[in-house]
Amino acid sequence: MPTEAKRETIAELREQVSRSRTFIVSEYRGLKVADLAEIRRSLRRHDVSYRVVKNRLMRIAAEGATGEALATLLEGPTAIAFGVDEARTAKAVLEATRPYSKIVKVKGGVLGTRTITSEEVTQLATLPPRPVLQAQLAGAIQSPVATFAGLLAANLRNLAYGLSQLAEQKAQAGGA
Repeated sequence: MPTEAKRETIAELREQVSRSRTFIVSEYRGLKVADLAEIRRSLRRHDVSYRVVKNRLMRIAAEGATGEALATLLEGPTAIAFGVDEARTAKAVLEATRPYSKIVKVKGGVLGTRTITSEEVTQLATLPPRPVLQAQLAGAIQSPVATFAGLLAANLRNLAYGLSQLAEQKAQAGGA
């Protein structure tokens, strides 16, 4: 029978899961309490919360597709970083845990309902911010359209230039 404290923990975890889109799971075995507090403080500056969780309670709290994706990562001592922005969360976790890289091991993560490996978390952290990616995409879409418009305009410009030259030649021939 679950105790009242466990019910409250599950409710808190459910709320955190519902507010988050990104979960970075790490193993913290061997980390001192002061170091854990330093990681939390560093992540809080990036709007990411870092929490040591009991695997069983996390499985209960994250029911559904997110829970299924998390289930494979919930083994051993587990700490989870909860965040909203995928790339920013991954980058913040890797930066915050860098001084403790021999102790803290990133197991992987969950983006929405998809499980990713620790290598994919590293790749995600190297992505530029979302607005930069959107600007690059807009530029990639706009560039061929602008080139095509320029080519069409060049044909019309050449036709107009040719007609003006022909008109000048006729005027010179008629005046001579």
